[in-house]
Amino acid sequence: MRKPTLAAVAALLAAATAAIAAASGSGLPNIGASKMTREPVYRGYYDKHVDTYMLTDVSSKAQATALHINYSAAIGKVKGLPLQYFVKGRAAKGQLTVFGSEPGESDYNPLWEEIWVTWKSGVKPVLLGRDDQISTLMSKGKLKIKDAHIVLNAPILTVGK
Repeated sequence: MRKPTLAAVAALLAAATAAIAAASGSGLPNIGASKMTREPVYRGYYDKHVDTYMLTDVSSKAQATALHINYSAAIGKVKGLPLQYFVKGRAAKGQLTVFGSEPGESDYNPLWEEIWVTWKSGVKPVLLGRDDQISTLMSKGKLKIKDAHIVLNAPILTVGK
């Protein structure tokens, strides 16, 4: 078998470089190489299944400090967002946050309006796993909801079954 000449190797490298340049000119902008890192992830319910999400930014300085994430006043000005419910105080065992949407839904957005849920005195908490369950229990006078006037950037990473 014959060894390739230096000229042939150089021509092959030039062709490969040209092909890469041509492909990058018509595709995504150069964003650089990716690097794998470890970031904390959380779990939350949507329609009684568990999704995984991460927190990146919040419009509350206090929460940003407590959660060790970015503070962004600008996202707090965004309106018409899906709701993310957080139970404060007494809660059923295994209670997680409850999402009002998820990827694949027409109203999904990684920005969320933070809503606080509290159980009324004398009501035994049950596990909340759906946003319409929260609405029904609120209409029956069993719990209260309060708009925290906080926006979270919490993209859902994986959708459960």
